[in-house]
Amino acid sequence: MLVLGLQGSPKKNGSSDYLLKHFLKEVEKMGVEVQTLDIPRMNIRPCIGCGHCEKKGVCVIDDDDMAVSVYPLLRKAQVVVAASPVFFYSVTSQMKALIDRTQALWSRKYRFRLSDPLSKTRKGFFLCMGGSRGKKLFDGIHLVATYFFDAIDAHGSGSLTYPGIETSADFQKMPDLNQVLSETAQALMSSLLQRKRILFLGKHDDIRIQMARALTQYHAGSRFHVVTSGNEPAQEIHPGVVEAMTEIGIDMAFLQTRSPSNAIQEYRPDIIVTMGNDIEIPAIPNVMTSVWNLPDPRNASLERIGQLREQIRQNVTRMETDR
Repeated sequence: MLVLGLQGSPKKNGSSDYLLKHFLKEVEKMGVEVQTLDIPRMNIRPCIGCGHCEKKGVCVIDDDDMAVSVYPLLRKAQVVVAASPVFFYSVTSQMKALIDRTQALWSRKYRFRLSDPLSKTRKGFFLCMGGSRGKKLFDGIHLVATYFFDAIDAHGSGSLTYPGIETSADFQKMPDLNQVLSETAQALMSSLLQRKRILFLGKHDDIRIQMARALTQYHAGSRFHVVTSGNEPAQEIHPGVVEAMTEIGIDMAFLQTRSPSNAIQEYRPDIIVTMGNDIEIPAIPNVMTSVWNLPDPRNASLERIGQLREQIRQNVTRMETDR
C-alpha cells in the first residue's frame, strides 16, 4: 500500500515540509510504503487550457514529470496527503500547477465515464498552515482540496490546518503536535490496514492477474488489499485488458504492472489465489488458498479476454460474499 505525500512549498525545509514529514513518519510506523514528491523541485508544466484531455482523455503535455511519474503515482497511491502553505487564500502556484493538470483525470472520470479501480477506497488528506489568523484563512484551500481529491478519485478524508505558523520552528514549539499527528494518521489508515491481504499468483503477470487485481480493487477493495506476483512481469497493461475493462467502465490508464517475485515473504498474504492449477501453491500456515483454474490467455482474442473478465468478476463477487 502506497501513501503518497505531495509537498507544495517552494521554501526548502519550511513549515509544510516539516508537517508533512512528521505526519508521514507516523504513517510509516504502521508498516506502510511512503513516498514524497517535492513538487516545486519537479518539472511540472502548467495546464494550457487546450481541451485536449476532454477530447482524447490524456494531457497534450507528455514529456514532463507529471506525465512520466505523477499520473502513475496518483493512480498507484491508496492515500494522497497534500501539504501547502496558504498563498493568497489558496495553495502555492507549484501545487496548483499539479492540481490543474489533473484535469486529465477529471476528464476520464466525467467525460469518458471511467472509474479508477481504487476509486471506492482511495483517500485524500490535506495539511495546511498560514501566517495570519483570519477566520476565512483556509476557506479557499478547502475548496481546492475538495475538487482536487474528486478529480483523482479520492475521498476527502479531512485536513489539519494551522494558523499563525510562519516557520517550522513554530511547529516545534507545539508540545502535543506529534500526538495529534499520530492519532490523525491512525484514524486515516485504520480501515485500510484492517483489510485482508490477497495475493494473486501466476507464472507471469498476464491478463488474468491484471484483471483480477483491478476487479478486486474496484468491487471488493474495502475488504481486500491486493498484491500480484509472477516470475515474468509484464512491461505494461495489456491493450486487450484496457479495452475489455473500458467496456465495463473501469479505467486502466496510467496503471503500471507490479509483480514482485518475493510477494509472499514481503506482504505476508492472508489469502493466495492462483490463476491455474499448474501453479504450485507454497504451504504456509494460516493462509487460505484457492485455485481459479483459468486458462492461460496468451494470444487471446478480445472476445476471449472479455469472457475471462466475466469469469474473474464472478469469482471476485463470490469471494467478496463468502468472506
